[in-house]
Amino acid sequence: MDTSAVFDHFRASGAMLEGHFELSSGLHAERYFQCALVLSEPWRAEALAEAFEQALQSTSENANATAVDCVVGPAMGAVVWAQEVGRALGKRAIFTERKDGSMCLRRGFSFRPGERVLLVEDVLTTGGSAREVIAVIEEHGAEVVACGCLVNRSGKNPFEDLGLPLTALVTVDALTWTPLECPHCASGSKPEKPGSRAQAGIGGGA
Repeated sequence: MDTSAVFDHFRASGAMLEGHFELSSGLHAERYFQCALVLSEPWRAEALAEAFEQALQSTSENANATAVDCVVGPAMGAVVWAQEVGRALGKRAIFTERKDGSMCLRRGFSFRPGERVLLVEDVLTTGGSAREVIAVIEEHGAEVVACGCLVNRSGKNPFEDLGLPLTALVTVDALTWTPLECPHCASGSKPEKPGSRAQAGIGGGA
């Protein structure tokens, strides 16, 4: 599935917004991807996850990414995406979540010692939340062997310093600014916050 086909799914489901937005990272942007909308339609979620699995298979540096025991994503934004990727790979899928502001495992989820993990995000901007998830996984004795996302808007692999390959279904050139640098704020515009973190203390789209 090429970038155009992926964006067709986003547009058809109303999941790609344009305007002035505050991302879950705190950065401001002109484009917002509300992945919950595109993933709310199971046939689209399935098609995107199968395309992502093919992207993993076709990238030589990610040869180990499909030989994993578990797929993990942070709540809330990546819960459904992790489930769909796990289904495509035939692996179990779990999620981390925040409690008192810290990322953790709950609901009886656990890892076996040395278990190999594919970490997935829905939208990747700075990779900050994903690094928190990596720390949780390692604290529980498992090993992150690769990372992936539905949309990469970071412009790079934020995990390169960790030696982790990144597979993105699409990579977009989306400008972001700090609030002080944002030209929309400078003109008096106030950003929308369509993600769920501001509303419920947890992450959403970006």
